[in-house]
Amino acid sequence: MSEDNGGSQIGMFLAGLGIGAVVALLLAPRSGKETREFIVAKAEEGRDFVVTKSEEIRKQAEDAVEKGKDLVSKQKELLSAALEAGKQAYQEDKLKAK
Repeated sequence: MSEDNGGSQIGMFLAGLGIGAVVALLLAPRSGKETREFIVAKAEEGRDFVVTKSEEIRKQAEDAVEKGKDLVSKQKELLSAALEAGKQAYQEDKLKAK
């Protein structure tokens, strides 16, 4: 019974990935120039995708922060109003007791 090692599984996966990539390039029906152009085009598509997604995520984060600030502000106002009402009620009860 051998212990499974997460590191060795990742290493095996990466080795398989590399071997698969080499085999795919060797058996590709395109010339070297076409393959390089294809790889460059896909890399640019990937870069554009990452840039677009990061901008979307940044915008969502900004919106969430803004909503959070609004919520905190509203809660602060409600708490201040409740505190003020409590103080006023205390003062009124204090005056009635005298």
